[in-house]
Formats: sequence, structure tokens, C-alpha cells
Amino acid sequence: MKPHAQELAGVVGSMELLTAPLIVTEVYKSIQGESTWAGLPCIFVRLTGCPLRCIWCDTAYAFNGGTKMTVGDALEQCVALDCALVEITGGEPLAQKHCGTLAQCLLDRGMTVLCETSGALPIDRLPAAVIKIMDLKCPGSGECGKNDWSNIGRLSPRDEVKFVIADRTDYEWSRGVIREHRLPSRCHQVLLSPVFGSVDARDLVSWILEDQLDVRFQLQLHKFVWPPDQKGV
Repeated sequence: MKPHAQELAGVVGSMELLTAPLIVTEVYKSIQGESTWAGLPCIFVRLTGCPLRCIWCDTAYAFNGGTKMTVGDALEQCVALDCALVEITGGEPLAQKHCGTLAQCLLDRGMTVLCETSGALPIDRLPAAVIKIMDLKCPGSGECGKNDWSNIGRLSPRDEVKFVIADRTDYEWSRGVIREHRLPSRCHQVLLSPVFGSVDARDLVSWILEDQLDVRFQLQLHKFVWPPDQKGV
């Protein structure tokens, strides 16, 4: 066990939790690029693997490979990076059995924990205190049929729902879902984001304004700070 494992176990309360296995693509500190947390310093834990294959995916490098480590190893790396905000992402983080274990251990360290998930798997696999950023898949993703619609009933007032828009059809589909399920009243924020390089951001803004849609428009901030295909940012 690593040098600080005993100390970490004292905080999270169980060595068994710390020895739970993970496969991790990368752990790094950057700024949060999306959601209402955009612009804030944040640690990212990118778990390996995803059952979806969205056409516009920008993290396909996380589908395979990765490094085998324990929850304790990942926790120790996060503690060393010294940041109060942590996001667990992927891939699809909920595809790993112990994603929730890692989230709970981070919470036990007093960190604010976000989890960006596709919405294809039950979000109640995560502790209630985790802020879920759920990405409902639009038709243009090619994976719309994988949405787990029961997740809408699992949303809390702390959570956020994101739609990645590739074209007008995606926008109209998203508008219908937002209104049908009254999403602004179910969660903290509804987010609409254009597929980078696919749809003109000005068009998406004009559609939102025309329909007076109760959402937040967002861009992937990190893709304007660094090259769009750069990893670890």
C-alpha cells in the first residue's frame, strides 16, 4: 500500500474501499471547461471504457487501455494535486463498478465531486452528494436510443443536464425533451452546447433566444484555451 494509504483509510473509514479496482486513463488538474462550474480549477479523473460510440466523441482515446490502479491510488493522486473540485469523467465513468466508491472517498476528503455521465446508465449508482452532469444523447450522436429515461426521475436540484447539439434537428429534439419533462424545474441547470466545428454557435444562440428556452448556452472553454485535440487539459 502507498505511503499515505493508512492516513487516507482513516479519513474514508475503510481499507476495503481503498483497494477497490479501477482502470484510469488519466488524472490531471486543469480548469473546468463546461457546465456551471466552467472556468474553475478542477481535478479530472478520466476512467477508461465506454459502451457508447457517439459520432462526435472527442475522448475516444479513453475507450481502451488505461492504467490499473486502486481507488486509494486515484485518491492519493487527487489529494496531491490539491484542489477542492474534482470531476470523474470518461469514457463513461459509471461503466466501472467502483466509480461510486471513488466518488464517496473523494467526498469523505471534503472535496466537491462532479460526475459527467452519458445518462445511459443509472445515475443513482453515485452517492447523492455527487453533482451529476448528465449528457442526454441527441439523435445526431448516433446513440439516442441508449438514453435511460428513468434517470430523469433520479435528478436532484443540484444536478445538471446537457445536450450536445449537432444540427437543427438535435436542437428541436432537445427543445421537446426539455419542455416535455420540465427539466429546468427538475435540476439546477439545463445546458446546450454546439458540437465543436459542426454547428455555428451563433445559430444555436439565435434558436434559444427565439424560443425563449430556459437553458444556459455553453462552449467547451478548454478548446479555446488549448488546441481542440490536446489531451490532459
